[in-house]
Amino acid sequence: MEKNDKETMEENPKDVTTDKPEINYRGWKSMPFIIGNETFEKLGAIGTLSNLLIYLTTVFNMKSITATNIINIFNGTTNFSTLLGAYLCDTYFGRYKTLGFATIASFMGLLVIQLTAAIKKLHPPHCGSAENTCRGPTAGQMAFLLTGFGLLIIGAAGIRPCNLAFGADQFNPKTESGKRGINSFFNWYFFTFTFAQMVSVTLIVYVQSNVSWAIGLGIPAILMLIACALFFMGSKMYVKVKATGSPMTSVVQVLVVAVKRRGLNPPEQPWLSLFNHLPTSSINAKLSYTDQFRFLDKAATVTPQDQINPDGSSANPWKLCTMQQVEEVKCVVRVIPIWAAAIIYYIAIVQQNTFAVFQAVQSDRHFGNTNFQIPAASYVVFLMLSLTFWIPIYDRIVVPFLRKITGKEGGITILQRIGIGIFLSVITMIVSALVEERRRTIALTKPTIGIVPRKGAISSMSALWLVPQFVLAGLTEAFASVGQVEFYYKQFPENMRSIGGSLFYCGMAGSSYLSSFLISIIHRTTRDAATGNWLPEDLNKGRLDYFYYTITALGVLNFGYFLVCARWYKYKGVSKDTLEVNLGSTLPQKTTV
Repeated sequence: MEKNDKETMEENPKDVTTDKPEINYRGWKSMPFIIGNETFEKLGAIGTLSNLLIYLTTVFNMKSITATNIINIFNGTTNFSTLLGAYLCDTYFGRYKTLGFATIASFMGLLVIQLTAAIKKLHPPHCGSAENTCRGPTAGQMAFLLTGFGLLIIGAAGIRPCNLAFGADQFNPKTESGKRGINSFFNWYFFTFTFAQMVSVTLIVYVQSNVSWAIGLGIPAILMLIACALFFMGSKMYVKVKATGSPMTSVVQVLVVAVKRRGLNPPEQPWLSLFNHLPTSSINAKLSYTDQFRFLDKAATVTPQDQINPDGSSANPWKLCTMQQVEEVKCVVRVIPIWAAAIIYYIAIVQQNTFAVFQAVQSDRHFGNTNFQIPAASYVVFLMLSLTFWIPIYDRIVVPFLRKITGKEGGITILQRIGIGIFLSVITMIVSALVEERRRTIALTKPTIGIVPRKGAISSMSALWLVPQFVLAGLTEAFASVGQVEFYYKQFPENMRSIGGSLFYCGMAGSSYLSSFLISIIHRTTRDAATGNWLPEDLNKGRLDYFYYTITALGVLNFGYFLVCARWYKYKGVSKDTLEVNLGSTLPQKTTV
């Protein structure tokens, strides 16, 4: 949208929407229902998933590698399903209906998983200390468990891509207060999200590990039921953006027409000569012309054979597209290289939720000189504490300070924020490798403090040595993950924001699958190596630190790749003479997104 148009809309937004019913934006007034629903939903989901790795190995008698791969595949499938959920939301149902259905599905999934613990016939008999006394799950038991997983996948498919966009919909994007509200909403969304995680991996995980799996898994199911009730209680307050039909149809039209017209010569001044028509019913902001991917411009190049309707629209959009459509496709295509970098970065976070838990299992988890042991899965709380403490500081202190220096609405650009997070992910893996090397050395050279059944000796190294890597991982997410969500929301066209939100989770899915692939490859290639298997059941006999260094090397290459992509990237809606041409540049005339 042009600058003058924006100023006019901000000064008198009602003049622009005289032919449409006025939208009553409630902003922060509706947040107790939305963020409250999100908090209880995460308390329920994370309360189950955070300790699911231990549940599979202790109650369902699975081996560590098998359980890790199942969790990675489940997480990957869950996150990839958000793409389908976002498509159905934007095309047919809208965010409100999608969230309502998905929340109910999540409750049913948690209830099914709770029943696997509460009913003896739905899980294998208790496994003794000897490996030959273990009996794995039957086909029926596994099918029932996977049914719960399937319902959780359906729930996540609707909740994850829609929750953020639905919350941001409650703020007026045409006013300054609304814009600031959207920016703060992303930070506070992750704050409450992480608070829910902390409660889950401490209190709920403690009940699961030390009291009863049936009770511990029943609490999340009850919390999810509360989330359902809370969400529907606020129904009358919400701004409900209706589905506008498949946004992907427009994308496909541009690609098809551009290929059909590949023989046309590109126009000399495309920003003046391309077919430029924006329907009054469109919810998308008008985009300025950008000179990237110019081959797509041919889709909006007018020829003598093209027919125009009396209202100025194309008679056949499969033969002639608008410049607006072309620019929207460019927005989508430009985001993909940045998204690819996010896949590699998040592998570092995946390890903190899988192998770092096994590191804690074979470390001294006693709290001081007491007999109380901190559950292994609860150490992830330090990641969440780090993120929770940093986000308010960043939102209320760092951003305003940087805003005064840089003049940017967010203090720094979104890509700079993501880049800092990717760099921190590399440091996280270096620290993780050093700590694992110390843990293993102490286990092999000094007296151990016990044996973990079917695993190995427990190192006398305090598990608190794992805290630095979790703290760094939390800072990594505070920069890269929050930055990504804001990036996708702002850089995608308005009618594709749910799909943009799903892209974040698809990146996490890719990380989970890639992590599982790396584990399988390294497990096979090092099984007969002179140094021994890097990833055996007993970490003391393996070289998990080598695996971490491998991920570090990938992270370094990925960081270099990201810097190249960030230098090349052009923000949505900025004309070609005011583009941000590199990650750190600030031109005086630049308009930030």
